[in-house]
Amino acid sequence: MSPVDSILGLRDLVVQRVERRRDIHVWARPAKRPVCEYCSHDGLRIKATHRRTVKHTRQGNQLMVLHLSVPKYHCTECHRYFRHRFSGIRPRFRATEAYRLEVFEAHEGGVSQRKLTVTHRIGSATVERWYQSFVRQRVSELSSRACPQVLGIDEHFFSRKKGYATTLVDLKNHKVFDVVLGRSEDSLHRYLQRLPGKEHVRVIVMDLSETYRRIAQRYFPNAMIVADRFHVIRLVNHHFLKLWQQHDPDGRRNRGLLSLMRRHHWKLTALQKENLHQYLAQMPVLQALYFAKQQLNGFLVLKSLKAERSQKMLPKFLALIRQFEQSPAKALAATLLSWLEPIVRMWRFTKSNGITEGFHTKMEMLSRRAFGFRNFENYRMRVLAQCGWNGVINRV
Repeated sequence: MSPVDSILGLRDLVVQRVERRRDIHVWARPAKRPVCEYCSHDGLRIKATHRRTVKHTRQGNQLMVLHLSVPKYHCTECHRYFRHRFSGIRPRFRATEAYRLEVFEAHEGGVSQRKLTVTHRIGSATVERWYQSFVRQRVSELSSRACPQVLGIDEHFFSRKKGYATTLVDLKNHKVFDVVLGRSEDSLHRYLQRLPGKEHVRVIVMDLSETYRRIAQRYFPNAMIVADRFHVIRLVNHHFLKLWQQHDPDGRRNRGLLSLMRRHHWKLTALQKENLHQYLAQMPVLQALYFAKQQLNGFLVLKSLKAERSQKMLPKFLALIRQFEQSPAKALAATLLSWLEPIVRMWRFTKSNGITEGFHTKMEMLSRRAFGFRNFENYRMRVLAQCGWNGVINRV
């Protein structure tokens, strides 16, 4: 193959001539005759030839148009007829796969349909059709996936009309496993009942949701539930801020004090600690609650502990929760006791739903770029194609 022929990026083509006008027009023909696609016999004769015009990539700001000479073959062995098939060009398509992929990647990268109609000389409906075709191709590759061993479950808002959706994330491979409409057990029952490979799930990470805990216990019998560290610490801070509001409403509205109260004590500077201690010295009850909260957060941030150390830490952790039961924060103590096993498992595991929350940010970006979705299945396919697919498209 000559260097001129290889510029096209299509195999077994011989360039006959090139003309540069508004676009780049290339005339080409097959480099060799194939074997019969029915009987694999190599004795073919050309019965007729017709012209085929297809669009093929852009060079600079010029569109390349291919004018192909397409032979119609007759097999002397089986006496059947067929037309020549070109590598990288589907039958009856008016664009090469490289060109369709170029449009898909540009649109996926944020280029609007209106802009693509100008730069690539195709209609907006064609852009959407090609985009949906590649999305379906990606999603079809995900249909045979097994349930991940480490699963993250969380909810996110879809639309005002259809409400919330549940996100299932493969936390081991950092991929979205699936998105299901609804967040109640009734709405997820049919999907979870026919989900293959549920018995292979070993760890499920979730926030402190009773609904998702019931779902995990019912549909994933071999999985251990691990609480999400961020949501547990946020719950502790939420209860503490409510108690602070009861003791000192004016201080609670002070944005500087609020920033100091929310942070971990070991992350404050010496000056910040001094200012905070001066304020807490005026209210002994709040001071005791604050240092108890900091001690509790010290337990909650532990991770990657060995089993022996976890067993030694557990009595101290339970004793601290019992102290909260005798304080104004008894509601917090009741919640921590009801979720004791998932919270203690945080010491052994490092996985959290931070990956899931990151995907929720990306899903929100996809929804904003599309100006919202009415059809949930289109939204699901778009999310799986961009957040769950890790294959490689053949670039011809």
